[in-house]
Amino acid sequence: MKRKVLTILSLMLLVSIGLQAKTIKVLAIGNSFSEDAVENYLYELAAAQGDSLVIGNAYIGGCSIDCHLGNLKTGKTDYAFRKIVGGKKTDTKKSRLDSIIVNEPWDIISLQQASPLSGQPDSYKNLGELKRMVQELATNPNVEIVWHLTWAYPQKSRSGAFKNYGSSQETMYKAILNTAKEELPKVGIGRCIPSGITVQLAREDLGDCMNRDDIHLSLSLGRFAAACTWCEFLTGKSILYNTYWPDDVSGFDVKMIHKATHKAMKNVNKIMKVPL
Repeated sequence: MKRKVLTILSLMLLVSIGLQAKTIKVLAIGNSFSEDAVENYLYELAAAQGDSLVIGNAYIGGCSIDCHLGNLKTGKTDYAFRKIVGGKKTDTKKSRLDSIIVNEPWDIISLQQASPLSGQPDSYKNLGELKRMVQELATNPNVEIVWHLTWAYPQKSRSGAFKNYGSSQETMYKAILNTAKEELPKVGIGRCIPSGITVQLAREDLGDCMNRDDIHLSLSLGRFAAACTWCEFLTGKSILYNTYWPDDVSGFDVKMIHKATHKAMKNVNKIMKVPL
């Protein structure tokens, strides 16, 4: 009798999960920072909570707002279109950005700035035009254009661009936040994916160990942190209850990443002070 009751309860739980499950199509128009954020662990995190993602990444290393806008206008075939469907990744070289945008009826399309310029307001002057062109090309009339808030460099970074922020992680972090706070409302972008906030909060608990080099996230811990942020943003489900994590991330580190992610998501509007 107990086994029968448990079976019924299990079936009810599966039905409940199925009813709440989401299929979301998301495209990142970015560079190596979007590669760090969406191409590893994100699909698995969503699948672990019963959600299905179609993930696209329009990739050119170091590509800025102006770079993406120019490529849209000229039709350059400089993109690698990385796409994850059913957990399988494909990589189509020599792709055009307009063809990537129309490849799927994307629910969400993210934009971002190249990291050296991420905290420099003057570099955002063409963001509105880029957003408008992307939105006009999108085949989903309800597509939402969002912002990927990227991270400050590690304090030990030797990147030349780090000097623009006084070679200070704290200065760069605040510049990224302040620039987004000022520039996003001007172009009508109301929501951002706060990867940079998650990374900074995680550094408070784990130390400055989130990067593999002078700018990019570490292949396990750092990328996992960004993927957790994207997962909670896209699905609206707390990452605290997610059961997936990479084998080479310790249980303690998972707990700290979950904590940082949920705090970033819960407090992003307060931290950013971006009106929604």
